[in-house]
Amino acid sequence: MTKWSKRLITLTLLPALVLSIAACSSTDAGQTPAPEKGNSIERKEVAFTDISSTIRGNTAPSQAQIDEVNTTLNDTYLGDLFDQKIPNDYSAYPYSKDVTLDVWLPADPNIPDMNNHKVQKQIEKLTGIKVNFITPPVGQEADAFTLMISSGELPDIIINPERYPGGLEAGLNDGAYMDLTDLMETNAPNYSAWRNSDEMRRKTTVTDDGKLLGFYGIAPYSEWTWFGTLIKKEALEKTGLDVPATIEEWHTFLQKSKEVGYAEPLNYGSSYGQIFTGIINGAYGVWDWTFLDNNGKVAWGPAQPKAKEYLATMQQWNKEGLLNRDWATADFNQRMASAISDKTSVMMDSPDTMWSYWKQQNDIDFVGALNPVLNEGDKSATTYKNFMRTGRAAAITTQCKDVEAAMAWLDFNYSKKGWEIVNYGEYGTVHLIDENGKPYFPEDSYIYNDPDGQPVATTLLKYRMHSWPSIRDEHHSNPLIVAKGSYSGEIRKEWTENMDTSMAMPPITFTQEEASREAELGNQLATLRSEYFAKIIMGELPVDAYDKFLSEAQKMGLDEFLSLHQAALDRYNQR
Repeated sequence: MTKWSKRLITLTLLPALVLSIAACSSTDAGQTPAPEKGNSIERKEVAFTDISSTIRGNTAPSQAQIDEVNTTLNDTYLGDLFDQKIPNDYSAYPYSKDVTLDVWLPADPNIPDMNNHKVQKQIEKLTGIKVNFITPPVGQEADAFTLMISSGELPDIIINPERYPGGLEAGLNDGAYMDLTDLMETNAPNYSAWRNSDEMRRKTTVTDDGKLLGFYGIAPYSEWTWFGTLIKKEALEKTGLDVPATIEEWHTFLQKSKEVGYAEPLNYGSSYGQIFTGIINGAYGVWDWTFLDNNGKVAWGPAQPKAKEYLATMQQWNKEGLLNRDWATADFNQRMASAISDKTSVMMDSPDTMWSYWKQQNDIDFVGALNPVLNEGDKSATTYKNFMRTGRAAAITTQCKDVEAAMAWLDFNYSKKGWEIVNYGEYGTVHLIDENGKPYFPEDSYIYNDPDGQPVATTLLKYRMHSWPSIRDEHHSNPLIVAKGSYSGEIRKEWTENMDTSMAMPPITFTQEEASREAELGNQLATLRSEYFAKIIMGELPVDAYDKFLSEAQKMGLDEFLSLHQAALDRYNQR
């Protein structure tokens, strides 16, 4: 019985699986089997004819030109758009052997069958590596992952490997995931070059003790803030007020909104965590979760001094009917239905999402507002900061049948050609190349004119990969941002450039011993916070109940919880 399956059974209490596990192969704890000998990639010199003069700026490419771009590795027409050049080592392709890799990943509801995804079909042809995607039913991903691990039968690659209890390092120590540290430079030259081309990328893709356990989604830049407060333009016109800045101004604006007809002006919501996203609570320094205090130490937002002020404000706003009545239970669809109704004047959400629901589908214009501040002159702030880590991660399992093939398949996503295909899809039908060698979606692109009539919110996943172990070029390739007339990117950029993020926590990792305790304490504290905060805001508990909440949090182990995070932060800073 494998160590990882025993651990999962212990954690998940799945006795029915014991019999099936007994027949599984064994792997010694923490030991990664060496890649199969004689399986080394035969690397070849690759040279291309420069075709930039015929592709750049071409708005009506011939079929022969389309085929050359889509069916060859020639990338000579692509420009260098970022501070660091994207690598382009194609010496492993086409892969010399016939191999089919099994890849487990949670499916997007809009793309249930990844095996027919156009981007992956193209990558398969270019790399010569076939892939069989294993996708659990939507909504059953957690159970499916547990069942897979507990069975002792692992695929070659797992997308979202951090689902393993305790994370990637726990998966390594239990013998489920491979340590790729000594293999990366040789077998993943593009990933290695890209992650090492920037100190932030290097630091966020390596463990505290210097191990490389997977391929992470990493960006050319720190992506703009995704989330914030959005106001319907018509609400500003009807109220005659400017975009509010302070909490007091927000209160006035919401009251006025209600007076002019918006029955539930602020669309608030606990199921998506809007209570805790720092948008309103951040004005009081009551951040959602952990953050860096003025001394660079880890602190817990819900335990901050002005928490009672925040809760008193929200309780009052709720009592005055300024919030949507179903804020405690509304799911995404309910929130969007409310957003487009006459009830709502303000959403706390992503401008990309609201560009689709408000502007594209309902012709409702909107503006962004910086996160509220408590006092005039305070600096607006957010704990949402992108550390160039984005998209998804991938790990190779110890049962991988061809490690070099698995690494070569993943490594392609970090090459220049891989960047183009993953972010922009197929040349011709989905994207073209401008005069500077930058891919773009023309107005008649399948992204905006899907032959099946699907909206952009779906085509951005149907014709390209949005969240993947790859180089994500969010600012240029997110069709919701770059669509003609879209201003969602402008709002996100303004937020990013005008809000303080110095308190944002970097992506720390815990040791296996720390991880289970941190998860236990974190779950308890999150549940406690949700219950108390929601009941206080709804008026079911007085604001003074916060004192009992804080006392219970401390008895629950808040100090220990913070010490675990501080230790992880100290190690991160030493990487």
